[in-house]
Amino acid sequence: MTPAPTPQALLAAMEATWPPASTRRLGPWQLRDGAGGGKRVSSATVEEDWTLDDIARAEAAMPQLLFLLRPQDAALDGALADRGYAIVDPVVVYAVPVVNFAPPPRMATFAHWPPLQIAADLWAEGGIGPARIAVMHRAAGAKTALLARRHDRAVGVAYVAVHDRIAMLHALEVTPAERRQGSAQNLLAAAAHWSAEQGAANLTLVVTEANHPARALYERMGMTALARYHYRQQQPQ
Repeated sequence: MTPAPTPQALLAAMEATWPPASTRRLGPWQLRDGAGGGKRVSSATVEEDWTLDDIARAEAAMPQLLFLLRPQDAALDGALADRGYAIVDPVVVYAVPVVNFAPPPRMATFAHWPPLQIAADLWAEGGIGPARIAVMHRAAGAKTALLARRHDRAVGVAYVAVHDRIAMLHALEVTPAERRQGSAQNLLAAAAHWSAEQGAANLTLVVTEANHPARALYERMGMTALARYHYRQQQPQ
């Protein structure tokens, strides 16, 4: 039986497969600059014991500070709530052993790197622009873009990368007219089989709690929720 990755291993895989443009330490904080690549790569996490003065120092250093809160950060979560920080985008991390997937239908998907222009066009249609594609290029390990085809047309795209035997699927997009026709399932299966070839044991991904259609799909595909986190950000006065 394939062991499930720990929450700590999942977060490490996220950092490696969707990396920030730069990071720096400020006291107990790990501060990230995502260069437009999304919330997690633009967030701050606490890595050591902290005080209320440390929060003030972080606020002074990054006026638009976004904190990422993991289950072990309950005390910090409460302190930020007291300072007027609101919860933003609670996230669920799903995982499944790669061996659980049957191969996708022949010619339904193909892996390629770097991303073809049609892949970039499909991502752009879903709001994933050059800044996020730049994140994919920054990842150092094994990685690929996956293109889904239906009726000889490109209809979906995803990106998957591997770190420490954990494959992370990111940026899965299916063009609206082709949703609920099996292309997302084919992309997941293709990601699992490509990842197995790279030595990965588990396929994982993150999704917002509010994205119920996507979560229902992942659970139908046998994926299990293993971890959760959320962000806190100060609201305008």
